Amino acid sequence: MGNAFAEIAFTQGVRELQIQAGSRERYAAMDQSANRRDKLTERETTFIESRDHFFQASVSETGWPYVQHRGGPAGFLKVLDERTLGFADYRGNVQYVSVGNLSHDNRVALILMDYANQRRLKLLGRVRFIDRDTEPDLIERLVTPGYKAIVERGFIISVEAFDWNCPQHITPRFTLAEIDEMTAPLRAQLRRNE
Repeated sequence: MGNAFAEIAFTQGVRELQIQAGSRERYAAMDQSANRRDKLTERETTFIESRDHFFQASVSETGWPYVQHRGGPAGFLKVLDERTLGFADYRGNVQYVSVGNLSHDNRVALILMDYANQRRLKLLGRVRFIDRDTEPDLIERLVTPGYKAIVERGFIISVEAFDWNCPQHITPRFTLAEIDEMTAPLRAQLRRNE
């Protein structure tokens, strides 16, 4: 039993391309790795719960991929246990493309970014939907206190595999909160000098 991400993502076609590109030897160790990467550790939990957005991929009934941005207050994506994530699905543009796709095929891929520190976490899992009527206590765990938005459902994601991606080609970007934090000492110094 090897790395769960490699088992799912490294299909025969992928492995053949790795051989052609000369990278297969580097990734072959994942096949035998004792680190399954299917249980979230404190590292992943801390990272996930500090994100204010992620990208979610699903596939339509006709085979087309669809990627959607999901955002909210930092921590809106909750780690429920070492193999389970959840978030409240707040009303958006009401197209329901992701929900429709995931109703047909519950496999999902998430990419979580930390642009400032050039870190990226990829997750593969399976989604089930919950609603307030059948699982009100779980919905309440997923709602972000003080966030004013209409909750349509909850997403529960069973994590099947994850992988940390290399920082290469991640352009550092900063949120307003990060910029405020970084420039606070400068602003304080300017106030002292006035």
